[in-house]
Amino acid sequence: MALETMDGTGRTLTAAELADLLRTAIVSGELVPNQRLVEGDLAAEYGASRGNIRVALSELSVEGLVERVQNRGARVRSVSVEEAVEITEVRAALEALCARKAAERATDSDITELQDLATRMKDAVDRGDRESYSEGNQAVHEKIIAMSAQKTAASTIQRLRGQAVRFQFRLARQPGRPAVSLPQHLAIIDAVCAHDADAAAEAMRVHLESVADAIRASNK
Repeated sequence: MALETMDGTGRTLTAAELADLLRTAIVSGELVPNQRLVEGDLAAEYGASRGNIRVALSELSVEGLVERVQNRGARVRSVSVEEAVEITEVRAALEALCARKAAERATDSDITELQDLATRMKDAVDRGDRESYSEGNQAVHEKIIAMSAQKTAASTIQRLRGQAVRFQFRLARQPGRPAVSLPQHLAIIDAVCAHDADAAAEAMRVHLESVADAIRASNK
């Protein structure tokens, strides 16, 4: 379904592309929790009809990023610390499955790519470059999920990650956090590269349970 939204070149954006723009704004914090999403304002900003904005908001509502409040319209959904912990624990189960499958399916090129990511992450920690470390962190998770070829798990993880990403974004930039999570990522990479499915699953579970514990502790 095409929208009337224009991207500056006169090309009409699709409904998915408009939803992507709004999703990015929510995940990045440009649109903050509980912020009202007024269809008329968004239509003016993106050059889209209110009906098309409604389609995009409905998609984000299904993903859990937007909620509709009776007689008040839509707003960015606020995720509590407790819910973020629960989301991360569910991710731990799904990503452990993906790590197991990735270890079973790893090719020589996959192993080389993961080892390169491990080197980049170690270098980032040595330099104190939290931004580069965060990028490497995300790349490792995405690579392992892709290697697993578990499409249902991948789509579910993407939705869950989007809902709790603000907590993980802050966590990744906490002083000292990379030094804690680097050995966990290296353990995951080593197990996947060794085709040790049990160790890969356990290493991923331990890592994401550590993330859940850190999010829980941030509320104390």
